[in-house]
Amino acid sequence: MANEVLKRLDTAKTQWYHFTAVVIAGMGFFTDAYDLFCISLVTKLLGRIYYTIPGSSTPGSLPPNVAAAVNGVAFCGTLAGQLFFGWLGDKMGRKCVYGITLLLMVVSSVASGLSFSSTPSTVMGTLCFFRFWLGFGIGGDYPLSATIMSEYANKKTRGAFIAAVFAMQGFGILAGGIFTIIVSAIFNAVHHSPAYQVDPTGSLPPEADYVWRIILMFGALPALATYYWRMKMPETARYTALVAKNAQQAAADMAKVLQVKITEEPENTEQVRPSKDYGFFSREFFQKHGWHLVGTSVCWFLLDIAFYSQNLFQKDIFTAINWIPKAKTMSAMEEVFRIARAQTIIAFLGTVPGYWFTVFLIDRIGRFYIQIVGFLAMFVFMLGLAFPYHHWTKPGNHIGFLVMYGFTFFFANFGPNSTTFVVPAEIFPARLRSTCHGISAADGKAGAIIGSFGFLYAAQNQNPALTDHGYPPGIGVRNSLFFLAGCNLLGAGVTLLVPDSRGKSLEEMSGENDDEDVEIETISSKTATSV
Repeated sequence: MANEVLKRLDTAKTQWYHFTAVVIAGMGFFTDAYDLFCISLVTKLLGRIYYTIPGSSTPGSLPPNVAAAVNGVAFCGTLAGQLFFGWLGDKMGRKCVYGITLLLMVVSSVASGLSFSSTPSTVMGTLCFFRFWLGFGIGGDYPLSATIMSEYANKKTRGAFIAAVFAMQGFGILAGGIFTIIVSAIFNAVHHSPAYQVDPTGSLPPEADYVWRIILMFGALPALATYYWRMKMPETARYTALVAKNAQQAAADMAKVLQVKITEEPENTEQVRPSKDYGFFSREFFQKHGWHLVGTSVCWFLLDIAFYSQNLFQKDIFTAINWIPKAKTMSAMEEVFRIARAQTIIAFLGTVPGYWFTVFLIDRIGRFYIQIVGFLAMFVFMLGLAFPYHHWTKPGNHIGFLVMYGFTFFFANFGPNSTTFVVPAEIFPARLRSTCHGISAADGKAGAIIGSFGFLYAAQNQNPALTDHGYPPGIGVRNSLFFLAGCNLLGAGVTLLVPDSRGKSLEEMSGENDDEDVEIETISSKTATSV
């Protein structure tokens, strides 16, 4: 029966439940993206509220160590969560821990917005504490959502469904920008304030402290809305059949959600014998999948250095090219509004379309070509930003920069940002699938940590007189773009280690059919042998 279950899963027609699963799993990624990237919309505001020096000619900004912690601590939590929940998903089952990650995200989102204290350092410390645990919950969503969707889907449209779950990240980024625009516009209308250079005190009304809290806490709502439906999802049939060794239960679970019925004759009741399962640290695993794991991990690592550097520090790049005015020429709410508007435009024109191009084309042209072309296109467009960088900083050239910058996001998402999420959920054995996806994703977040911490310092002007307050001279935005371009070129090369799983079953890709991971004997065959 186990083989029949797997065959039916691979050939099942696309049904309503597949789309339901995309929404249920995807809303987790909507929340993930909102929570991870909304912090970049309010860090300037946090600097004004807590670190403005009375009498200074410029608004306050977060000190370097505080800015690095606020921007990067969630990624540290995400890395830990990916490893922990990835391992737990293989040990206890996908469904068993799926709801825990969502609840952790809800509680931590609300708690982040309630970070009150009497001193700036303790407010930032409390905020970082809760954002670490927010990241921990987000980290669990990566391996679990990808694995669940891959194990539910048929082999013909599996890539599109996994990519669609991840594509909800684009809507999360877009929603963060739109919600921030709305909140800042409302507060600015109700508590209109002058620019900092006109009235330093009046440019920051006391009510501004509510703005960043509302924006951070809003991320709890979509996660909370989908918690019930996550709890209603049955365990995946592949996990039940291949790991839990209960083919009968797998068939029953599949019948409930995919409207497929598998019957068996009473006299041929199946029993599953223990199989020769190799473990993660075995020689056999590393012989069969070692280079695959290196490929998926290193590609994700290199991609996230560039992707998160660009996403988190758009505001700094836009300021450097003078698209967003200098902070002292704006009030606090106007600055939040302009930053959110700029990031929303980039998300709408480049980020979201890129995700959905992948959804529609991944099962037609394959994971390999999308990933390698995406890496190479990002390399080309980053060089296009870096070589004539001083041209882009001149008045009147901002639109050209915006177009080029948008294309780097488009090919990140119609490229390696999507495929690095999809592929690890398809090429490893069921008993290690969640673990390997978690390891690959954790390597990606290690790259994000380098990007979020490193770019803060690296992008500083080489002239000490022109650096942000408290920062040492860096290599500048232009040279940083050259470095990120190099990461993309290297990622294209490492992609050669990753197999293309288009049109193949999970068992074909993982080699589980060859290993006879599920060995079935019938009572009748045993009787015949004994006779």
